[in-house]
Amino acid sequence: MRLALVDDYEVVLVGLAHMFDQYCDRVEIVQIAADAPVTVDVDIALYDTFAQGEADRDDLSVLIANPHARRVVVYTWSFHPSLVEIALDKGACGYLSKTLPAAQLVEALEAIHEGAVVVSEQPGSARATVGLDWPGRSEGLSDREAEIIALITQGKSNAEIAALTFLSINSIKTYIRTGYRKIGVSSRTQAVLWGIEHGFQQQHHAMESWRA
Repeated sequence: MRLALVDDYEVVLVGLAHMFDQYCDRVEIVQIAADAPVTVDVDIALYDTFAQGEADRDDLSVLIANPHARRVVVYTWSFHPSLVEIALDKGACGYLSKTLPAAQLVEALEAIHEGAVVVSEQPGSARATVGLDWPGRSEGLSDREAEIIALITQGKSNAEIAALTFLSINSIKTYIRTGYRKIGVSSRTQAVLWGIEHGFQQQHHAMESWRA
């Protein structure tokens, strides 16, 4: 099964790729670079939504429309019912939770590769992210805090972040408050500068390499 991993952040892609290290006989990672043109066919393009638009945005449609991706699967923490419905209506063949251990992730992808449509159960409040990585993890940021800091570094407002992540404004404010405390900043300007210095700035937009 040939996989392309899609996201704008190299550390996220590398961490995701390492989840398949023990499954090299079943999975081949053939595309992980956000800035590389897509020139090979893959069985599945796995779209990681870290600091990206969710299924309601144009990026998923762009990925599904590209003939190099035989099937497209969304890999996310966001399980708002409308997002799952939108993803499947657009033509995604799977909607998988980031709580899945590596073995279950591989099994789900293999089922999709064989023609099934797989939607994970909605995860609870606690998220297991064993094997995954994200910017700021070494500084103590949780996955969600890191995503919010990444979107702030992109210049997004709280309202834009809430719309992108399907979180409430109050939840966004809570993640900002706890994230700022962990990285030792007290303002949005300081957070942006910190993010730029610590790998939170988008260098490439992965979807540009998939646009026809």
